[in-house]
Amino acid sequence: MFSEYSSMQQFCLKDVKSEYILDELANIGFDEGYRFTAQDKFNYKNIKIFNLNPAQANILKQTALSIGADCATHKEVIRGGIEKSDVIMCGSISQINKIAEKLKTQPFKLSVLGEEIIRHADIKKRKTKLAGILNVTPDSFSDGGEFFDPSNAIKHLVKMIEDGADLIDIGAESTRPFAKPVSYEEQVSRLKPIMKFIEKEQLQIPVSVDTRDSKVADFVLNSGVKIINDVSGFDYDKKMPAIIAQYNAGVIIQHSQGSPENMQISPAYKNLIDDIFLNLKSKIKLAKENGIQNIIADPGIGFGKTKENNFEIINRAEEFFGLGCPIMFGVSRKSLLGVTENDNTLKDTLTAAISYPLIQKGIDYLRVHNIKLHKYIIDLT
Repeated sequence: MFSEYSSMQQFCLKDVKSEYILDELANIGFDEGYRFTAQDKFNYKNIKIFNLNPAQANILKQTALSIGADCATHKEVIRGGIEKSDVIMCGSISQINKIAEKLKTQPFKLSVLGEEIIRHADIKKRKTKLAGILNVTPDSFSDGGEFFDPSNAIKHLVKMIEDGADLIDIGAESTRPFAKPVSYEEQVSRLKPIMKFIEKEQLQIPVSVDTRDSKVADFVLNSGVKIINDVSGFDYDKKMPAIIAQYNAGVIIQHSQGSPENMQISPAYKNLIDDIFLNLKSKIKLAKENGIQNIIADPGIGFGKTKENNFEIINRAEEFFGLGCPIMFGVSRKSLLGVTENDNTLKDTLTAAISYPLIQKGIDYLRVHNIKLHKYIIDLT
């Protein structure tokens, strides 16, 4: 009996990550002519779809089951005992595309959903770009006012460009937790020398200005800036979308629960990722309705989030790709790193450790202080 058992074949198994499936198919000698088509059968996705009525949810579930995939719905959907249900559809990319094609012939606006699913399931390789942070404030949490002096700020701006920044983000108002608002006059006073330098040198690199104030936005956009970074996501100043649209400029829309003065006082969410996703989705819609086309979305690490919230957002970062626009993350030197002393070398090292998986996920922009270090990591991967 023992000898019979010992002579049995010993199997060896390992997991293969979806992003490496094309190489692995080649490694096993899979048909080269069919390799690119076949990879979609091995790449699986779970897609959450919000607010379907019972008819839509039931048809979607039955369509998914018909091709060997699945779709989870609220337990009351099957008997129409609920008005709306979120659903989670799962399957390979190949299966999901088949579901989408079948939906095109279905009623209840499911043909439109089919088109949306096809766009959502289209996986493209994304390369991370770097936004260099330039704080022209006396009370920055990271540099303690090192670049408050215009000459120092300009030198640092030039250095970040030389180090490989793809975008420069300039802030004249600290938005760290419990910071007080800075007046329009003071922000403009801090920004003027930098604006003059940018205009004089005719810098080709895109420049954004971090401000919640539409009057400040009007000033910098009139000075040649092309992007506004609104950390309040249009909540602080309702005139902001119209001002940005007036100049045909772009916007970085960040999620923030509350304002800097109160955002870290017991932040709470019903469903963290969904709450942030849907909030950003509504702000993107508002921006487009105002005629803004160049949009970047930022989940807002540290803006009305606990440490646990921040790391869940980072771990689930790719879920924000469904917003349909470039995604920016800003983790650089923030309190989630757990470093209380003013040691920027350590903070930059820890920032890089968190940035690496975000780069691997293909997050479009990282907003960082140390461009040189992050450029090295991107070039290395």
